[in-house]
Amino acid sequence: MMTSRLGVNELLEQHFDTAFAAPDGIKKLRELILTLAMQGKLVEQDPNDPPASELLKAIEAEKQHLVKDGKIKQPKPLPPIKPEEVSYEMPQGWEWVRLGEIGIINPRNDAKDSFIAGFVPMPLIPEGYSEKHQFEERPWGEIKKGYTHFANGDVGMAKITPCFENAKSCVFSGLPNGIGAGTTELHIFRNSFNTVVPRFLLYYLKNPHYISSAASNMTGSAGQKRVPTPFFSEQLFPLPPFPEQHRIVAKIDQLMAKCDELEKLRKEREEKRLAVHAAAIKQLLDNPLPCPRRREPSRTEELNSRFPSAQGHACGGDEKGLAGDGVPVSGWDFIQQHFGELYTVKENVTELRKAILQLAVMGRLVPQDPNDPPASELLKTIEAEKQHLVKDGRIKQPQPLPPIKPEEVPYELPEGWEWVKFEEIVDISSGITKGRKFADQKLISIPYLRVANVQRGYLDLKKIKEIEIPVVEVTKYQLINGDLLITEGGDWDKVGRTCIWMDEIPDCGHQNHVFRARKILICQNEKWLEKYLNSPMSRDYFANASKQTTNLASINMSQLRRCPIPLPPLPEQHRIAAKIDQLMALCDKLEQQIDAATGKQIDLLNAMMAQV
Repeated sequence: MMTSRLGVNELLEQHFDTAFAAPDGIKKLRELILTLAMQGKLVEQDPNDPPASELLKAIEAEKQHLVKDGKIKQPKPLPPIKPEEVSYEMPQGWEWVRLGEIGIINPRNDAKDSFIAGFVPMPLIPEGYSEKHQFEERPWGEIKKGYTHFANGDVGMAKITPCFENAKSCVFSGLPNGIGAGTTELHIFRNSFNTVVPRFLLYYLKNPHYISSAASNMTGSAGQKRVPTPFFSEQLFPLPPFPEQHRIVAKIDQLMAKCDELEKLRKEREEKRLAVHAAAIKQLLDNPLPCPRRREPSRTEELNSRFPSAQGHACGGDEKGLAGDGVPVSGWDFIQQHFGELYTVKENVTELRKAILQLAVMGRLVPQDPNDPPASELLKTIEAEKQHLVKDGRIKQPQPLPPIKPEEVPYELPEGWEWVKFEEIVDISSGITKGRKFADQKLISIPYLRVANVQRGYLDLKKIKEIEIPVVEVTKYQLINGDLLITEGGDWDKVGRTCIWMDEIPDCGHQNHVFRARKILICQNEKWLEKYLNSPMSRDYFANASKQTTNLASINMSQLRRCPIPLPPLPEQHRIAAKIDQLMALCDKLEQQIDAATGKQIDLLNAMMAQV
C-alpha cells in the first residue's frame, strides 16, 4: 500500500492561488516545493521500491572493485553522520548520506588533446531554477589545464559569492565528445555509481534552504567567499530510493512549470496595468486645455470630485476592466472606473503623483478665478519690495537677467499667469564653504545642512553636523522660516532637490552645495515654488542645464537664477498648493492600503505554508 500525499498536493493547489497574489509568493512557493520534495512529502512512497540502503551497499562494492582495478584511489573516510546534524526525519527507505560517499567530487577527465570539448565560463551557467547551460567548442588540449573538468551527467555548482547565492548550477549535457572544462569557481559532482538522479541533486543544490545554510560556512574575504571543498564533499544529502527520485523530479518539473506559467501571467498583468495607467495619464496630460478662465466644471474639477473617492476603494480587484487595448475618451473616467485594479501597485501611485504635479504647474489642477489679481501685479509688488531691500542694504542688487526667450518656455500658461526667471521673485545665496582659514577672528559653532539633509520635499534631520564660522557671518548664513533649500547636485537624483525650511533647528546654516532661496514678500507662497521645483517640468530644466560628468551632475548659481518659473496669481498659488497637499495625502493613503493588502497576502501565504 502506498503512503498518501494527496493532502499535501491539495494544499499546494491552494498555495498557487495565494502565491499569485502575494509579493514574492511564487518564489516562496518554489522554495516550499523543493523543501517538501527533499523531505519526502511531495510524491507517494512505494513499498516495492528497493530502499536507498541497497544503493549504498552497491556503491561500496563498486568502489572496492574500482580501487582493486586501480581506476580510483582508496577514498578517504568521511566523518560519520551525527544525530545533531540531521534536521528532520525522513520517510522509510531513505538514507542520510554525504555527497562524497555517493559520487566523485571534482573529478578529472582523460581525453586526447585533439578532441573537441565544451568550454563553460561562469556567465554561461544559469541562475535560479533554470538548468540550460551553454558552451563554446574548444580543443581539449587548450582547456585541460587550469580549468575545472566535467562531463555529461555531472552536476556543477558555483562555489564563489555571489554566484553561489544566485543558484548558478546545472547538470552538464550535450557537451562535444561528452566532456568539458570551465571556470575554476565550480564544484563538480560526478555520478560515478549511478545512485542519484542528477536533476534530483540539482534541485537539492538550488533549494534556498541549502544555499542559506551553506552560505554561513563559506570561507575567504568579503567579495571572494567560497564554499570549501571539504564542506561540499561532506554535505549531508537525503537519498531516496532510485525510482522515487525519478517520481520526485517529474513532480517538481510539473509544479515548477506551473510556477513559470503563473510568473508569466503575473508579469503580463502587471505590465498591462502599468501600460494602461500610463496611457490614461498621458491622455490627461496631452488633452487640450479648456478655456482657462471660465468657472463651469472642467477637467480639474473632475479630478477634485472623482479622485477623493479613492478613499472608498480597496486595493484589489480583478483585471477584467484592463483587458481592452485602448483608453476611453476621458482619462479620469477610465481611472475612476478601474481604480481598484490600477492602484494595487505603487508604481502607478508614483506616476499619479507626477501627473498631479504636472497638472498643477500647467494650471490644470484647480479652476482659475477671473477675480484673482493677475501675476503681473504680483511681479510689480515684488520688484518694488526688492528695490527697497537693496536700498536698505538687506540684499545685494541682483545682476540683470536676460528676458525669457520663446524657446525657453516649455508650455503655454493660462491667462493671468506669467513666466519669470527664478531670481526675479526670490533672493538666492550660496552657503558655507568648508576648509576656510580664519585668522584672528572670533568663531562660533553652528549646525548646518548638507546635501544629505535636503531631500525632495522634506528634510532628513537624523544626522546634523556643526561647523565653525566667524561670528560676523552668522546672520549671513542663518536660515529663516519659509526659506527654500535647493541642492547643487551630486548624482542625478540630487540635482535641484528642493524642500522648505520651517525653523526645525535654531540658528541653523547651510553648506555651499545647498542654495538658499528666500521670498521677497512674506505673502509669497513658498509651497508653490517647492512643488514646481520638484515637478517633472523643473527636473527636466535641471537635467538639461546641469554640468555633467561620469555619473555626476550639478547646477551652478547662474543656472538656478535663470530657471524659468510659471507664476500664477497669488490666490491661485494658495489653492494649488492646498489641492496638491490634499491629493498627495490621498496618494499616501493609497500606498498604505497597498502595504496593508500586501501584508495580509503575505500573512495568508505564510499561514498556509505552515500547514504543510
